[in-house]
Amino acid sequence: MSSNVGLTTPRGSGTSGYVQRNLAHLKPRDQVKPYADLDSFKHRQRQPDKEILEHDRKREIELKIFELRDRLEDEGVAEEQIDEQTDALRKKLEKQGGGGPKKGLKMHQVHELAEAKIKQDDRFRSALGITKNYEEGSHWKRQEEKK
Repeated sequence: MSSNVGLTTPRGSGTSGYVQRNLAHLKPRDQVKPYADLDSFKHRQRQPDKEILEHDRKREIELKIFELRDRLEDEGVAEEQIDEQTDALRKKLEKQGGGGPKKGLKMHQVHELAEAKIKQDDRFRSALGITKNYEEGSHWKRQEEKK
């Protein structure tokens, strides 16, 4: 045994005498004030990346155009007419823009989910009559200032 660790003799102890370190031991942390910065606990809305949203919108447009082109090619329509119809559809879809809110978003679509959550929060805020620049606790601050 090294440096008085473990049993001097394992005989009669029911152990083999093998010494291993305690993995459950937690080292004490530095004594730092927890929660020093209260601003870090304020709610910050996740902002979606506009470039990713624009890319997804263009991708959906091109997917619809490709489906139309595929269907027309299967029907045996001439290439010139296919080009005309796909260009017309592309202009129509780009003019419509993003469209309405999407239903059935997946968990991996974080930017779409963030955009939908912002719109939902705005609707809820307007329903309750809360301004956009509302700060938590401002009511109490105003009452203290009146006193």
